[in-house]
Amino acid sequence: MNDGLAERARELFAKEFGAQPEAIAFAPGRANLIGEHVDYNDGLVLPMPIDAGTAVAWARSDEVRMHVHAADLGESDSFEPDAPTKPGEVSWRSYVRGMAAKWEDELPPLKLLIIGDLPRGSGLSSSASLCIALGRAFAAATGTDIDPTSLARHAQRTEHEYAGVACGIMDQMAIAAGKPGHAMLLDCRDLSYEHFAIPGDWSVLIVDSGVTRGLVDGEYNARRQQCEAAARALGVDSLRDVRMEDLEAADLPQPEARRASHVVGEIVRVREAAKALQAGDLARFGELLQEGHSSLRDLF
Repeated sequence: MNDGLAERARELFAKEFGAQPEAIAFAPGRANLIGEHVDYNDGLVLPMPIDAGTAVAWARSDEVRMHVHAADLGESDSFEPDAPTKPGEVSWRSYVRGMAAKWEDELPPLKLLIIGDLPRGSGLSSSASLCIALGRAFAAATGTDIDPTSLARHAQRTEHEYAGVACGIMDQMAIAAGKPGHAMLLDCRDLSYEHFAIPGDWSVLIVDSGVTRGLVDGEYNARRQQCEAAARALGVDSLRDVRMEDLEAADLPQPEARRASHVVGEIVRVREAAKALQAGDLARFGELLQEGHSSLRDLF
């Protein structure tokens, strides 16, 4: 977390609640270098945490209800921590209440202020960043020792049950277990991972295209259903278990055949990209990223 975001969180918390926070929890956003739409197919991905993220300033409260203020939106919410109800419409409140509802230890009433510097709808996982930051705040407030994988699964359940997005686990794992300056080769089947340092003469540049998207209205769930249908037709648990030659020999209908072709090819590309990263082979790494983007455009 940059010092400016932390200081801003403290100032806004004091302005909103009339006192200083006990602490500030932070979770970064993430950029996925390669491995798009393979996490929910048990595949391999290569994401990395970024500098920008979400800060949650928190303090215990003498009141009965939890009070939350989303500073970037100028909106607030309150609920009983032991019985958060699911909001009627999906919004930032869905993530806050979902994380609270699924927290295993008894959660005391808290005052929370949320602020971040991730552009919403930019594909940098602002929702997963929010969930992990909230989880870290809850863990600090309750003295809970929660490992990164368990925290990531907790955040994923919130996405599924409170936001209605059948997401995979990549975003949550990259944020909860990621290492600054490193890419994470994550196996989304068993959640094992390795960190690989970004070569010192490489830079990762994120450019805002100005196009926003949402996982639900962006047909994310439909793509997942098509991948699952392809796996069933091929008689496997997931597309992770399919080779390209098996796929080419099958007679899958469209668009399932195209979706499956992207996933199977993308998993191979991730393996190759990790090797190129370790070798410092920028030219090969760039070729693989371009191939992945073309596959997304044409097949997914």
